Amino acid sequence: MTSINVNVLIIGAGPSGCVAASYLHNNGIDIKVVEKSKFPRFVIGESLLPRCMDHFEEVGLLDCIKDYGFEIKSGARFLKNKVVCNFDFSKKHTDGWDWTWQVPRADFDNVIASELTKRGVDICFEHEVVDVIFDEDGRSTTTIKDPEGELYSIHAKYIIDSSGYGRVLPRLLDLDKPTSIPEHSSIFTHVEDVRRPEGEEGTLITFDVIDNDTWLWVIPFSNGITSIGYVGKTGFIDSYKGSPSERLAKMLQLSDHYHDRFKGLDYLFEPISIKNYSKSVKKLYGKGFVLTGNSAEFLDPVFSSGVTFATESALKAAKLITRALNNETVNWEVEYTQYIKEGVDVFASYVKEWYTGNLQTLFFHRPENPKIKKQICAVLAGYVWDKTNPFVTKHKRIIKTVAHFITLEESELKK
Repeated sequence: MTSINVNVLIIGAGPSGCVAASYLHNNGIDIKVVEKSKFPRFVIGESLLPRCMDHFEEVGLLDCIKDYGFEIKSGARFLKNKVVCNFDFSKKHTDGWDWTWQVPRADFDNVIASELTKRGVDICFEHEVVDVIFDEDGRSTTTIKDPEGELYSIHAKYIIDSSGYGRVLPRLLDLDKPTSIPEHSSIFTHVEDVRRPEGEEGTLITFDVIDNDTWLWVIPFSNGITSIGYVGKTGFIDSYKGSPSERLAKMLQLSDHYHDRFKGLDYLFEPISIKNYSKSVKKLYGKGFVLTGNSAEFLDPVFSSGVTFATESALKAAKLITRALNNETVNWEVEYTQYIKEGVDVFASYVKEWYTGNLQTLFFHRPENPKIKKQICAVLAGYVWDKTNPFVTKHKRIIKTVAHFITLEESELKK
């Protein structure tokens, strides 16, 4: 069996794998990227956050993305019971990017992977990891199957698992563990948005909230296609009978705002359903490997945090590995796990309090509190490590506390 030696093997060529690969390549590290799929390929996770713009800029991938012409995302809109909550990323507590993109991931991922290939990064598509063995010192031997079914091995000092929903190392090393996020499922597809309104209304990413547990996402792309999908408790999603197309069509009747826009349109692919999508792991790193992005943690799509955590963790992992290869001491527990967990825990609180209804109380209470809204907006923009923001540092209790006071105030007004 043929064998290859590299310093770092990266599993997955999505945003996480490409950010890690770009940083390592820019720093002269010998790497190889293996990707199970053939690009372009469909994957969900189509809404980015401003924070990830920092990552693409730092590793030199921002210009190629700008050149493609993806739809600009300058905020997000939430609708519930005819109340509109608009978040404008230019009006946030934390300094940083005030816009990003909403993207068909087949195109987006292919743009950045193609850019890396042009730069000489070794990316092998349709190459699948089938086994991995770690030595005591952390060096690994990974068995790969190529498109012809032939096996070869890669010897590496480090593995970065950026395999996303494939979760390669969590499966092979038994690293999965139950998540504390409520169990929800989703069903989604793309449509040719032939009744898209002119102007801002036609470009806004919107979350149409049916009840505390159920909401519809609408993500317009610059190519005239729009991503639509429902999220709800697994039992709710399963309660709709028929084919996936019939089920989603029935669910769309729940949306007063969007039913007419999407009624009767053909779906560009049979709607896909993902059940109980939240994931967690026992550890984020081990001797010779590190998990990034969705291969480590996936919370919930409601605040579009997936790609941003993927690129944040990838860049951090690549920097730490570069230091380790240069014989610098790295405290992986503090510098990686604790750092990433801090951000994940902030978003986890927001996801949990969204489904308790407390965060929705803050979103839809009128009149709005501009200061609180700016602080929440910074979190929704992905700046979850900003210790000057009380909605970051006090995330475990502040949402519940403010919602409690709002509820008391509303009760007093009704008397």
